[in-house]
Amino acid sequence: MMKMICKISKSATFISLCLSFLFASCIKDDIPYPYIQANFLTINAETQSRGSAIDTVRRSVTLYFPETTDIYNVKISDYSLTPGSEIVGDGIMNGIDLSSPLNVTLRLYQDYDWTISASQDIARYFTLANQVGSAVIDVPARRVVAYVSDKSDIRSVLVESIKLGPEGSVMTPDINGQHVDFSDEVTVRVTNYGRTDEWTIYVSTTESSVTTVRADAWTSVAWVYGIAEAGHNNGVEYRLKGDSDWTVVPEGWMTHDGGSFHARIIHLDPLTTYEARAFSDSDRGETVEFTTGAQLQVPNSSFDDWWLNGKVWNPWSEGAEPYWDTGNKGATTLGSSNSIPTDDTSTGTGLAAHLETRFVGIGPFGKLAAGNIFVGSYVRTDGTNGVLSFGRPFNMRPTKIRGYMKYKTAPISNATEGFTDLIGQPDTCTVWCALIDSPEPFEIRTNPRNRQLFDPSLPIVVAYGRIQYGENIDEYIPFEFELKYNSTDRVPTYILIAASASKYGDYFTGGAGAVMNVDDLELIYDY
Repeated sequence: MMKMICKISKSATFISLCLSFLFASCIKDDIPYPYIQANFLTINAETQSRGSAIDTVRRSVTLYFPETTDIYNVKISDYSLTPGSEIVGDGIMNGIDLSSPLNVTLRLYQDYDWTISASQDIARYFTLANQVGSAVIDVPARRVVAYVSDKSDIRSVLVESIKLGPEGSVMTPDINGQHVDFSDEVTVRVTNYGRTDEWTIYVSTTESSVTTVRADAWTSVAWVYGIAEAGHNNGVEYRLKGDSDWTVVPEGWMTHDGGSFHARIIHLDPLTTYEARAFSDSDRGETVEFTTGAQLQVPNSSFDDWWLNGKVWNPWSEGAEPYWDTGNKGATTLGSSNSIPTDDTSTGTGLAAHLETRFVGIGPFGKLAAGNIFVGSYVRTDGTNGVLSFGRPFNMRPTKIRGYMKYKTAPISNATEGFTDLIGQPDTCTVWCALIDSPEPFEIRTNPRNRQLFDPSLPIVVAYGRIQYGENIDEYIPFEFELKYNSTDRVPTYILIAASASKYGDYFTGGAGAVMNVDDLELIYDY
């Protein structure tokens, strides 16, 4: 009886406190609004060429379209927002003009300004008879600049091909296949979807028959660019600095685009100075000098170093500087570490990373935790979600990643919204790498209300590559994947590498019991 009285007394006290709080709040409204950013969670448009890119840090959305899409009148097919959010003012479902970024305000307790932009790949080109190099097509200024040999009559130059607008555009006057007087600037009008843009074309003569434009030096690879008159024997030659003999780059290493061309020179020595120059027939361009980089490897890429701090396994030696991390700090809030060391290795010695996908917690209070390991650091736990810092400083340009792995898949047992159709299908593991030229590491947030995951199409991405396996691999196998670069002259600032037993683990989707072992990663610097 006494226990019951105590329980009633405690309940009454709690209710009294609640009522007091409510009463006080009615008297004075000084309670701060909660801070929850209003985000686009999904957004899709008709005729999209691929998925949308949502950046919750910069609060921007990029939609990708083929060149046949009228971006002045984009039809949004569906979107979703952070629960409780709304779009302020006019909606976006009645057709929007994305010829320039569209500003949209989302409201959730307070206002958040977003931009929606369109990325449209339009094939544009302009070629002339006796052209030297490729034309420069300046889309924002609607201007074309090209050069022809000084042996050409600038008052009558044959336009071999021209396309300045989307497919189906009409050009007036139509100068394709015509001899045109380019002694002065030439203006053409390009019309599509009832809209007309005016382009200005400038053509000049040049005395230089061949020019060495630049050399981009990596570690065992260099890219040398040149321009000359199309239709001639154009190429590149190189030598070790101090040598007297030049080596002509094999044609299989060359890429030609009209009068522009470049060489991919491979099998070079690291930290070595070379010289290169473009040639056209018997003419030689300027000699450029370049020095190759170092063959850097990431620390603990063999995954031999671990230490146990409480119940959290960490992929570095106690007292050492961390380079890799895992999601164990999040997983151990409801269970035990699911990314741990194992002596089941590819060589039979040392340790490897054992990554297991588990459901941690109990019932509605639990969550799927994908076994993972990544370059960077686990920053903090946000409720039952993680905030991660992906990447470590790095400025070399590897060409491939090699390693060893084994995998046991499992039927996908847990899935969040958007992935429920995967239930019952075999889980898939992944290893991926990216090089970025961001001023800081990339922040990963798995909380749906402000989720931000890595997108290989982001502008900061210099190179990216990955492998995936969705079937059982009972014994260790070697794997290798190439890094695809978006340009040869951009120098990265960070390297990101991640391995996971469940490719959709960031969305808490995967198969409990999927296990991946990964061992002995290596950066390769040659082709």
